[in-house]
Amino acid sequence: MRFPDTFLDDIRDRLKISEVVGARVQFDKKKTNAAKGDFWGNCPFHGEKTPSFHCEDRKGRYYCFGCGVSGDHFRFLTELDGLHFHEAVELLANQAGLQVPIMDKREQQREEQRKTLFEVMDLATQFFQTKLHEPVGANARAYLRDRGLSSAIQQEFGIGFAPDSRNALKEFLASKGIEAGQMEACGLVNFGEGIAVSYDKFRGRVMFPIPDSRGRVIAFGGRALSDDALAKYMNSPETELFHKSNVLYNFAKARKPAYDKKQVIAAEGYMDVIALHAAGFANAVAPLGTALTERQMELLWRMHPEPILCFDGDGAGQKAAHRAIDVALPNIQPGRSVRFAMLPEGKDPDDLIKEDGPEAMHEVVEAALPLADMLWNREIASGIYNTPERRAELQTRMRQIVSSIKDESVRYHYDQDVRERLSGYFSSGKGNKQGNYNQHANKTGNSYQGNLGNQKQVKAGGRKFSASPSLLGSKMVKKGHAGMPLREAALIGGLIFHPALGVEFFEEVSTLDLQSNEAKALQSVFLDCFANWPNNENEGDNFPDLNFVLENVREKGLGVVLDNVKQHLIENNLWQLMPNAGFEDARDGWLQSHILHLKNQTLNRELKIAERALADDNSQENFERLLQIQQELSRSDGIEALIDGFGSSSGRTNKGF
Repeated sequence: MRFPDTFLDDIRDRLKISEVVGARVQFDKKKTNAAKGDFWGNCPFHGEKTPSFHCEDRKGRYYCFGCGVSGDHFRFLTELDGLHFHEAVELLANQAGLQVPIMDKREQQREEQRKTLFEVMDLATQFFQTKLHEPVGANARAYLRDRGLSSAIQQEFGIGFAPDSRNALKEFLASKGIEAGQMEACGLVNFGEGIAVSYDKFRGRVMFPIPDSRGRVIAFGGRALSDDALAKYMNSPETELFHKSNVLYNFAKARKPAYDKKQVIAAEGYMDVIALHAAGFANAVAPLGTALTERQMELLWRMHPEPILCFDGDGAGQKAAHRAIDVALPNIQPGRSVRFAMLPEGKDPDDLIKEDGPEAMHEVVEAALPLADMLWNREIASGIYNTPERRAELQTRMRQIVSSIKDESVRYHYDQDVRERLSGYFSSGKGNKQGNYNQHANKTGNSYQGNLGNQKQVKAGGRKFSASPSLLGSKMVKKGHAGMPLREAALIGGLIFHPALGVEFFEEVSTLDLQSNEAKALQSVFLDCFANWPNNENEGDNFPDLNFVLENVREKGLGVVLDNVKQHLIENNLWQLMPNAGFEDARDGWLQSHILHLKNQTLNRELKIAERALADDNSQENFERLLQIQQELSRSDGIEALIDGFGSSSGRTNKGF
């Protein structure tokens, strides 16, 4: 319903935004200035260690500098708790001591009906749970035992059983005074044209209650016990309570674990979620028998800015992952994306956990691919791009896909990434798969033999393999590097010399995974500066200035380290990140460094996987994959990417990196 604007204003006037937010967020004592109505705390919408969530009583608004969420009293409750708008209004009106205006008769009737339907669903849940533990539920209990679901897990998820009867549930509800129309409105019975007498929709099935974001049962999923059933899994139909494209199974239960673990896993179905939960992955959710929708993607981003989409290792899982790319890509933003965890072929999470234990699932999750990698793999999977026309086709298609990204800055960097990938792909001859394959090896049995030229032996993954002298001389085969990596010097130097970057990229800064201990020390000082910076009376100046940061660096005895960072930037002509560069140039330079840093981390993870693969199967194919990753790492370590347009705000027109 629509509430009068004056009534909503009354609520805002009577309740400070800090009172609403303060019930869910612990404010930081150092940064908060309660006397001025200026409050800071850790964001409840995404995981963070330092406070970047700000609310201001004077404006009646909140804003997170880490994930970008913003809103007023009502939106805070609708976004965080999943309340309907009218529910948030009623809750806050009661808190403010105001009487909610009377709804029109039609809206009032509809709301009363909704409340009654929730009661009907609760009764149905109790019925199914009772039947599971009666003699009629023996086969269902055996099935759950075979699936490894303990009594505790069954109880936690409210699992039950629908007897193989046309009227068991219907008669039970009728005995409780529930009318036929209410059963129909809840989707519990089949009715309509051609059906003289309605009958139970779920029969002979293990029943899984589907709760909404507040934990109220709004639908059911049923797993057939008979092999003759028309459908193994069946969900409730769309109802007043249930719109499956707007629901994630286990959303309410997984929200806090996802926040605590700073990770959310989206599996394919509710059985996957329950198996994951039983194995210690309480941060798992799933769509309900449909491909992932935009609304469900938004719910995942509400739980974490980079959810992990987990798909079964079969053809259907691969297709589902490819569809998910198209759902997520247009709506990604700075700091908001997805990763893809693909299970071994022919396995779902339950299979993997039973056969190899929870640690195997951890490895799959840790090896999840970024969206950019998954997109690239999809597009080159089936083609042979050995002619100019075919290469032009791939290039055109990739640009069209990237153009669907709504955010301008992300679209720009995806375009840069695609250009780099295409250049490396075509120049290396990888586009001609057959030619590349025949050039290096001839298949003999389960191994590959070929003329590899003037090569020496090196070890990878505990096994020896051949490598050319040029590769042996590269910094990727030589372990480690001296001093701080250039990428990390660029990231840390840019932040310290341009502290305002910390406002826009606070989440990225706080979660930076750095190798160098010196870089980590400077990162810690920078974050401490944000936590200890006293609020300035000038509105908007809520980040430390350069002098404050430099003073803290010197106090921690890191002045020499910062001097070395500065010299590193000078020697490599990374002027965009120096103190005298314009902010827009520094912003672009830092973003590019961050992208290369994340890419390097991904490549290092892939390198470990490739080394293990080579150790298991010393084939030419695995060897070439290892070399490919090492070469890409070598290019990444050199920061060879060029960015057009650097220098506009600093008065310079030459290219940067």
